[in-house]
Amino acid sequence: MSEGRPRRVPRQARSREKLARVLAAADRLLAREGVEALTTTRVAAEAGVSVGALYQYLPDREAITEALAVGYLARLEDLMDAVAERAAAEAWDDPVGLLVDAFAGLYRAEPGFRALWFGRGLTDGAREADRAHKRVMATGVHRILVAQRLLRDDYAAAVACRTAFLAADAVLQEAFRGDGAPELLDPVKTMLRAYLGQLPRP
Repeated sequence: MSEGRPRRVPRQARSREKLARVLAAADRLLAREGVEALTTTRVAAEAGVSVGALYQYLPDREAITEALAVGYLARLEDLMDAVAERAAAEAWDDPVGLLVDAFAGLYRAEPGFRALWFGRGLTDGAREADRAHKRVMATGVHRILVAQRLLRDDYAAAVACRTAFLAADAVLQEAFRGDGAPELLDPVKTMLRAYLGQLPRP
């Protein structure tokens, strides 16, 4: 089974650029045609590399989809880190609304992410990475709300933030599944504000 990472980690800059080009090509195929298009032959042709060169790093569809999944999750975590840094330096009127809008924007901007998560291409490795990712994201929500002086820095608040994140994540996925249901975004903000607002403040 693939482990969601390249078979061989490229060390030279040119090789890293080639792998990045391959993953960008796979992302385009995924967004246009779905997981079924992610064969090594199709991805190599889209990237303009030989199948042999691709095989050094990503030997099969499972490896390609897991590498894409890890990349998508990393972008979400990078966004969370950026928002947390801002939260430590700014005072916001509506942290919940800002968070929901920020992540809704990333969902809109990543058709490949939506195609992978809402299709049938998730591997066991990708699901495992997603479980770890959800914990990271919930921790990020807690950091933000502590920085905004809306929640205490304690275990109960951390559990509440994990619960809130899991609920929001499920609604966001439904909002962008298929034709989408953007009308769900305002109600989920209202729900999260009410839930988090009744928790003890510092």
